Amino acid sequence: MARTQFSKDPVVDRALRHSVRDGMAYSVQVGAGETYFSAFALFLRATAPQVALISTLPQLLASSAHVFSAWAGQHFSRRRIVIVGCLLQALLWLPILLVPVLAPGHAIAALLVLFALYYSANNLTTPQWTSIMRDLVSERRRGRYFGHRTRLTTIATFMSLVACGVLLHELDAAGHTYFGFVLIFLIAFAARMTSAYHLTFLHEPPSHGPGPDMHIEKWWRSLKSTGAIGFSTYVALMNAAVGLSSPFFTVYMLRDLHLSYLEFTVLSGASVFVQFLMLGTWGRIADVYGNRLVLIVTSISLPIVPAVWILSDDFWALLLFQALSGLSWSGFTLATGNLLYEVVPRTRRAAYVAFHNVGTAAGVFTGAMLGAALEQVLPQGTVLLDEPRARSNLLYIFVISGALRGLVALFLRGRVRELRKPRREITPHALVMRITGFNAMLGVIYDFIGRPASEAEERDETAAEDVSQPPRSGDNAP
Repeated sequence: MARTQFSKDPVVDRALRHSVRDGMAYSVQVGAGETYFSAFALFLRATAPQVALISTLPQLLASSAHVFSAWAGQHFSRRRIVIVGCLLQALLWLPILLVPVLAPGHAIAALLVLFALYYSANNLTTPQWTSIMRDLVSERRRGRYFGHRTRLTTIATFMSLVACGVLLHELDAAGHTYFGFVLIFLIAFAARMTSAYHLTFLHEPPSHGPGPDMHIEKWWRSLKSTGAIGFSTYVALMNAAVGLSSPFFTVYMLRDLHLSYLEFTVLSGASVFVQFLMLGTWGRIADVYGNRLVLIVTSISLPIVPAVWILSDDFWALLLFQALSGLSWSGFTLATGNLLYEVVPRTRRAAYVAFHNVGTAAGVFTGAMLGAALEQVLPQGTVLLDEPRARSNLLYIFVISGALRGLVALFLRGRVRELRKPRREITPHALVMRITGFNAMLGVIYDFIGRPASEAEERDETAAEDVSQPPRSGDNAP
């Protein structure tokens, strides 16, 4: 069977294939390493507020690297910045896994510093990688390509998360928990080094036109005209509402419910696996009906995701809650990622991505600090449920987070605009029925109109891509 062609230009096609492999290697790093950051902090006896701090402050501090990257992109090769940042992030795994040995008395402080450097290295790459990918993937193919890429990276995250979770569980049962963390973090290190190799195939198209304009007055007028300000405001506030509860789910599962590492891994993997199952569907929906509609529909379910945790502490119920989380976040993440590519012109893209990510990190940190403060003052006993697990005041925080997500979605989603006109129109209510399977006939219709393009349609899209974009010498990127 012939392999899928991402571009008629062989250089671009090769680069986009290596981008898929880079993404899969990076996802192994996430599944094997980043997923267990909070568990590692709890192993080192961090408190719930310290876990919230470790989960958010490093990313807030690291967000300044986005701005530095936007400036550096005006003076240095975008490709070189991406590769350097990737290598730095890979090397930081070595001191992270040695924290209990090198700084046993100051482990939490050491993790804060190292995680800040770790995320800074990654943030150095993000604006430039995003800018290059926008140059390489045409608008008409963007949903399909990134849907394909994200589907594979998600399954890589799932497989590495489960494999490393089983490894950690077995070593913990044998009384070698720290050695388990060392092994999974070494796997993460090797995966990021593999990612760096594939990034060497990244192709940087030549610049066309002036460089990024960093004047605030011109920036503001440009961003307002495209709806970028409204979009970034919505994403930042939604992340603040999410950040209120997100650092505490690991604490709730491992500290309050006393789940094993294996049970924790299965629950974490369930969300990732459902994301894998749904990404292809969300990608087709985004291509046909638009990213804004996907964002609106998933915003309806995001408020439910944390609140349902008050209903039960049964493992199978929690598994169902995680499946709902995967369903919601797969569409929301894909839609916001695609909209991020659309809302600003190329000359302002890297700088805008930098400031957008700073706002997002600030939102997550603000929410987490509010959650940490609430965890300190809310009573351990709760009127939510008359059960032993209700002694955890984190249930309050989950409900408050859900309510705030609902308020953000209700009042601010109208500020999100989409510049690309959808190929077809459908109401959010009809789309919800389609996704949940309540309307079988609508599902048949959607499968017909939303199926992958025929060969003739593919040729038309390729022709449109060749006409709509300026000629490039070996146009390529990962």
